[in-house]
Amino acid sequence: MTPDPRYPDVPGHRGVDTSIDAARSIEISASRLQRIALRAIRAAGARGLTTNELAARVRIDRDSIQPRTSELRECGLIRDSGGRRLNANGKRAIVWIATRGAA
Repeated sequence: MTPDPRYPDVPGHRGVDTSIDAARSIEISASRLQRIALRAIRAAGARGLTTNELAARVRIDRDSIQPRTSELRECGLIRDSGGRRLNANGKRAIVWIATRGAA
C-alpha cells in the first residue's frame, strides 16, 4: 500500500491507477463499513470473529470488509486476539476482538 498520511481515515491503495480508483470509490462508504464491522466484532465479545466470519455475519463481501479490519486495527479499535480459527479453505485466520477503547 502506498503510504497516505490520511490512512486509516481514508482507504489505502497500492499506488496503481486501478487501486487508487477503487480506494476513491469506497471512500464514502468506508466509514459506514467500519462502523458495521466494529459493531459486529464488539457483539462477538471475547469469542471474536475472523474476517470470513465477519463478512458472513454482516452479509458484506469479504473483499469489501477485510480492508476495514486493517483500518480498525490501525485506529486501535480492534486487535488480534491471539486466537486462530480455520476458514472454509482450511487455513488459519486471525480472530479479531474489540479493544477496551472501542467499547
